[in-house]
Amino acid sequence: MDLSSTPRGERIYIGFFGMRNAGKSSVVNAFTNQELAIVSDVKGTTTDPVYKAMELLPLGPVMIVDTPGIDDEGELGALRVTKCKEVMAKVDIAIHVVDGTIGLTDGDRMLKKMFEDRNLPYITVYNKLDLVQQRIGKGRTKEVAQDSIWVSASDKININDLKEMVGHLVVDPTNGRKIIADLISEGDIVVLVTPIDEAAPKGRLILPQQQTLRDVLDSSAIAVVTQVPELSRVLESLGKPPKLVVTDSQAFKEVNAIVPQEIPLTSFSMLFARYKGDLGEAILSAKALDTLDDGAKILISEGCTHHRQCNDIGTVKLPKMIEKTTQKDFHFEWTSGDSFPDNLSEFDLVIHCGGCMLNPREMMHRIRICQNAGVPITNYGVILAHMQGILPRVSAPLLGKNG
Repeated sequence: MDLSSTPRGERIYIGFFGMRNAGKSSVVNAFTNQELAIVSDVKGTTTDPVYKAMELLPLGPVMIVDTPGIDDEGELGALRVTKCKEVMAKVDIAIHVVDGTIGLTDGDRMLKKMFEDRNLPYITVYNKLDLVQQRIGKGRTKEVAQDSIWVSASDKININDLKEMVGHLVVDPTNGRKIIADLISEGDIVVLVTPIDEAAPKGRLILPQQQTLRDVLDSSAIAVVTQVPELSRVLESLGKPPKLVVTDSQAFKEVNAIVPQEIPLTSFSMLFARYKGDLGEAILSAKALDTLDDGAKILISEGCTHHRQCNDIGTVKLPKMIEKTTQKDFHFEWTSGDSFPDNLSEFDLVIHCGGCMLNPREMMHRIRICQNAGVPITNYGVILAHMQGILPRVSAPLLGKNG
């Protein structure tokens, strides 16, 4: 991970969609001013989504995604179309590239309906303007709707105009939510408890800790970072009680015993449940654990892929703690990265990570899949707090604040 760049989960995602051979990859290359994607006259050249981080003013940091043709064929084609739909679940803005020499096809109309069904802002780009003008003459290109534009990727015609259109779409993926800034004020002290164990990355904090720390500093508040063994001395040394203590969820038990009840306490994972997901849903769903029978199926899902340690939270610690707390045997399954089942009917509970590597739209998409299937979904921090009997305490500082 490049520590100097904006994390993927904090970028605005812009996806390029269309039929095969509409020129999506050519438009992407022109848009990014790089040879990001391989282009060819052969249909289906793009076989998997291609990602490129860049800056696009006034939107700021964005992630450009080139996708396979939505009309791809055959068994591999079906897999590519599935990947394309996965991308659609996470993008904040869609660029619909149409072959201007052909015009809108039934496939293009289906694509537009998919955008509209998802309330996804989109711009229709009629590509190959150069070829159209060769056929019918310059200045005679058919007018298009206000949210559409003619371009020539090969001749770079109207590409800057397209960037302007994209840049002026009003997009706030978090709907105004903050990680912690709305809970604190200038000059407040916030204690961040960041255990360093065998699972901690060498030489740095994990991403939720980094982002929370940055949000504290951006609020002109005072961040105090410590580990569990030093926490008591830190609290004693402060000139005034901290406004909030935030801990890694795995240290809930120890930190809860140390922090006086009058000092608000929560976790990084719970902050992210509020920031990118649905904290209320997570709290209600955690209680569903108490009603599960022996043999129930639990899906544990992470938004990133990382090297699993011998005492990994998702695959080792959490399942052990769940079975020890409930005294029941469950069947666990796992997903990571972009993988998340469309059909959850076989599961009785989904436990998700904090989602720091997912953008808000994708996290909410996963929550909606669960809700539509009638399957409760919670997250690591919330379920850990529930099992340790401290969920009311650690959720109290967050409820009523976009929770």
